[in-house]
Amino acid sequence: MRETDIPAVSAIADIAHGRFTERPEVFAERLALYPAGCFLLERDGAALGYFVTHPWHRRSPVPLDVFIGSIPEDSDSYCLHDLALLPETRGLGVGRQAVELVLRHAANSGFGQVSLVAVNGADTFWAAQGFSRTDDEAVIRKLESYGDGTFFMEREV
Repeated sequence: MRETDIPAVSAIADIAHGRFTERPEVFAERLALYPAGCFLLERDGAALGYFVTHPWHRRSPVPLDVFIGSIPEDSDSYCLHDLALLPETRGLGVGRQAVELVLRHAANSGFGQVSLVAVNGADTFWAAQGFSRTDDEAVIRKLESYGDGTFFMEREV
């Protein structure tokens, strides 16, 4: 992903996430802080999806639409902050391939665990990718900015 891709990323987020869309400035911040973890998915020059990932603290979900300021030097987990795909990618295995890339990147970066916040019923997809919901009440309380039907999920790599 490049800075010039932010408008396309924002447009995909609007389509894929609805009320969970983050401001373009939040995407730009993540890209500036950790470009190695930001990817645009393209086919024939057209943006079809993206994902934003970065090192973070274990069992500490990133609040929705919030600037994080920096990547913690003492990160002990890898955060799959956002994965969004346009509807025309469904059934092509793109989501699974993106997850495999994230897991490889996390492992190659020295992280043994990846976490995410599942919204819009995506917990079913994430469970199929080997992620499990946490029942840790302290973590669940941190999801209040996301609203109901949101789950914190983790997976070892």
